[in-house]
Amino acid sequence: MEIVRLHLARLEVFDDIPVHGFVIKHPQAGAILVDTGVGFHDRLIKEWKVVNRHAADALAEHDLSPADVHIVINTHLHFDHCGQNAVFKHAPFYIQRAELERARSDEPVKEWFDFAGARFELIDGDAEIADGVRVLATPGHTVGHQSVLVETGEGEAVMIGDAAYTSRIYQDADHADLSKWRGQAADHDSWLKSLHRVRDMKPHAVHFCHDTSVLHP
Repeated sequence: MEIVRLHLARLEVFDDIPVHGFVIKHPQAGAILVDTGVGFHDRLIKEWKVVNRHAADALAEHDLSPADVHIVINTHLHFDHCGQNAVFKHAPFYIQRAELERARSDEPVKEWFDFAGARFELIDGDAEIADGVRVLATPGHTVGHQSVLVETGEGEAVMIGDAAYTSRIYQDADHADLSKWRGQAADHDSWLKSLHRVRDMKPHAVHFCHDTSVLHP
């Protein structure tokens, strides 16, 4: 299976870091989209200094359209990961149950994910989404955060979500200075445990939502 990275936005408030989504080109299930980027909300865009893009434009760069997406997996429901979910309202949204419960009480723009007609496939822990595609519960960044594991021809690849903002944090989580990384770990103990779990799996490749690096540990 091929994994395609989408450039969805930049957050200038965080040293101009990127916001990535990913498409898994699945031979049976079709295109599986991991995260949808930032929506269009004036206050949030100003607060976070977002340089935003339409998800449809990012898909078009890879000869895809929103209609090609048959499944959406949200790693979590922060604004920069679910903001354009409504573009894909024809598809089911795979989300951890605990994350949806958290977001319904905590998130400022609930309409980005909890809109009329949204079809949630709620997950409790690890689960297979399609043949060779699994979600792994990786709480810590949020209580219901999940990462996505894909079997590729080269080995297992993981889309880490925000379990680690950067490759450096992923590689040295025990000693990472998180002082400039707002919100990296809401629950530090759970966050460390989740990162150790993923690292112990020894994936062939690690893809990041906010870092252009692709690690091959």
